[in-house]
Amino acid sequence: MGLKGFVEGGIASIVAGASTHPLDLIKVRMQLQGESYLPNPASIQAFRPAIAFNTVSAAGNISLPVEIPPPPSRVGPISIGCRIIQSEGVSALFTGVSATILRQTLYSTTRMGLYDILKHKWTEQDTGSMPLLRKILAGLISGGVGAAVGNPADVAMVRMQADGRLPIDQRRNYKSVFDALTQMSKQEGIASLWRGSSLTVNRAMIVTASQLASYDQIKEIILQKGVMNDGIGTHVTASFAAGFVASVASNPIDVIKTRVMNMKVEAGAEPPYKGALDCAMKTVRAEGPMALYKGFIPTISRQGPFTVVLFVTLEQVRKLLKDF
Repeated sequence: MGLKGFVEGGIASIVAGASTHPLDLIKVRMQLQGESYLPNPASIQAFRPAIAFNTVSAAGNISLPVEIPPPPSRVGPISIGCRIIQSEGVSALFTGVSATILRQTLYSTTRMGLYDILKHKWTEQDTGSMPLLRKILAGLISGGVGAAVGNPADVAMVRMQADGRLPIDQRRNYKSVFDALTQMSKQEGIASLWRGSSLTVNRAMIVTASQLASYDQIKEIILQKGVMNDGIGTHVTASFAAGFVASVASNPIDVIKTRVMNMKVEAGAEPPYKGALDCAMKTVRAEGPMALYKGFIPTISRQGPFTVVLFVTLEQVRKLLKDF
């Protein structure tokens, strides 16, 4: 029963992750909007100058024009998607999909399988149901363990998705998720593969607890009240509601996680953020509290379909494998 839960959850997670990857990429790009970084001189030509003027030295010589790049404008998910297609091509929407598949294989397979084991152990035999608090606890435990296992793939995924927004000379240009993991290990050390792991674990605990627990709870209520039968309609309704709950609960941590994982640490230089709390404080101070919900529209746009595909696929896989 335990191994079967891992297989079922893994298949459903990979299908859901791969099919909604473009929405996740747009979400990451939106979460990085407004992040302050100073491009190096070689990359300034990649920006359109807002002001250009000549400077005169004390000797009277006129130097070259000084170009000041404008601050990046903040745009919505549709505009970002169109910009990605125009500047990088349609295939760019699937940049980092190999990392997504690896992440789902490690992270989601672990959390779904472990949740299934805890669910069967903690279900009350006389009623056949599991109290909500136990569902939440099972989600917290399974999400935390899964995130710890899948963090390297998560870091690689964020970097590969965010690479296209950097100036050309600053891009990492990872060829695949395995190339990304290899380069990070060589250039920044093995510890870089678990950069932002505390945030990943916290986010995964919140997402898994809110997503899996709310899905099971809402599905039970729908069936108990006789609103719908146990079919695809019930699965879609319960899963979309679960996706909304998970999005609201996890978006602030997701924004901080994305920025910490994506930060570029130069040798001998101070990193942009000292940690999760420092990143949160700098983000709120520079962009306001609502910056923590930056990318919420693409988050819910991705989390909703992802959760629907996840649970609908999971229910169908369970039917296929019920005799095994």
